[in-house]
Amino acid sequence: MLVQCKDPHTKLRLFIMHVGIRCEKGKVLWNILLTGVLDDCFCDIESIDVFNNLKIFPLIRKLIEKDFFRYYRVNLKRPCPFWPDDSHCSIRDCHVEPCPESKIPVGIKSGNYNKYSLAANAIRDIKECEQAHELGAINSTLSNQSKEAFEDWAHHDDAQDHFCGLDDETSPEAEYVDLRLNPERYTGYKGPSAWRVWNSIYEENCFKPRSVYRPLNPLAPSRGECEGFYDWLEGLCLEKRVFYRLISGLHSSINIHLCANCLFSAAVWGANVHEFRRRFGSAETKGEGTRRLKNLYFLYLIELRALSKVAPYFERAFVNLYTGNVHEDSATKELLLQILTETKAFPMHFDESSMFAGHKMEARRLKEEFRLHFKNISRIMDCVGCDKCRLWGKLQTQGLGTALRILFSEKEIKNLPENSPSKGFQLTRQEIVALLNAFGRLSTSIKELHNFRTLLKDQR
Repeated sequence: MLVQCKDPHTKLRLFIMHVGIRCEKGKVLWNILLTGVLDDCFCDIESIDVFNNLKIFPLIRKLIEKDFFRYYRVNLKRPCPFWPDDSHCSIRDCHVEPCPESKIPVGIKSGNYNKYSLAANAIRDIKECEQAHELGAINSTLSNQSKEAFEDWAHHDDAQDHFCGLDDETSPEAEYVDLRLNPERYTGYKGPSAWRVWNSIYEENCFKPRSVYRPLNPLAPSRGECEGFYDWLEGLCLEKRVFYRLISGLHSSINIHLCANCLFSAAVWGANVHEFRRRFGSAETKGEGTRRLKNLYFLYLIELRALSKVAPYFERAFVNLYTGNVHEDSATKELLLQILTETKAFPMHFDESSMFAGHKMEARRLKEEFRLHFKNISRIMDCVGCDKCRLWGKLQTQGLGTALRILFSEKEIKNLPENSPSKGFQLTRQEIVALLNAFGRLSTSIKELHNFRTLLKDQR
């Protein structure tokens, strides 16, 4: 598309509407039209940009720096359940450095893995925490009986509502990782291994009509770039369209993180505009880049809606973000509640009530199929050959899975007892950490789009 951009006011307006613009001799050489209302909801992209970049991003960035959200317990040694695990990445930047136990806040490593009980939150001094650690930490010294008990706690009564497995948190091979010291960025992991993971996610776990034989994966080499690929989405019900758009949005968000943190030379990281163009440019993707980015915004709305709906859970006095540092924990919860208040005030939320709203039996079947498809995707993350990519892939899929669980647990959240920490809807610490960090990644992606606008403008 050629757009005249001689008039400075027109150029500014176009710049606001597009992710990237480069003007030369009155022509737009590269652009992504990213504006207007998103499909399947009533929110416009401009409102999300303003809301996220000015209100949410500064708060969520501060929150995930807090100790409670920095440390994520994960098992990076689980074998791939679908094909031989023969693609382990040997690149230095693929490596994840586990956190030494001495660095873990005493309240986190005390074993408060699941339901937030008054007894767990009453622990206040180091001696008591060390005693709790003897009972709560999972390692080779625990008896089989103790391990089975922790397994039972992780798979509690509402396990059938989970969209992701809960094995990592309770695995003897799970280790704590400091997310701040292991940032998500481009590691050089690519090729057949990375391709096989995404291809499996799209082809085996996304709904599509039987009449559609072309690949769903937007990076499929057999068809160039998905020309006209969106046509078949019109023939799918809302639930199946939503599922595909969530996966596409996650894929887009991850790609933006990689573009924003590329290694140019020894220890020099920065934004790679060329790579961003390759993945999202209109000419480079035959128009699909815009749709990919719109799916990112759609995913953002889904997780934003989940945060607004789970607010009553965190507003309960017995739900503490416990690390053992009373003042730090209080400040962390206050900041979280501030973010949740902002999410509730957003005027254009996605309306999940329209999903699974048909005939009762059909709705139940579709919801279960939706859940199992997504749970399968979370298992595919164990097939990622790069440890750092696997870490962030597992965290973000668990975060999205937690968001989906929240969306479809409205009655349970509304019926939470005021003073009973052991009954009703519950989130594990692992789910909370994944939920907020995953949303933080989406918030960062949208903020990075603004940064790429600036870079592209400077290159004109």
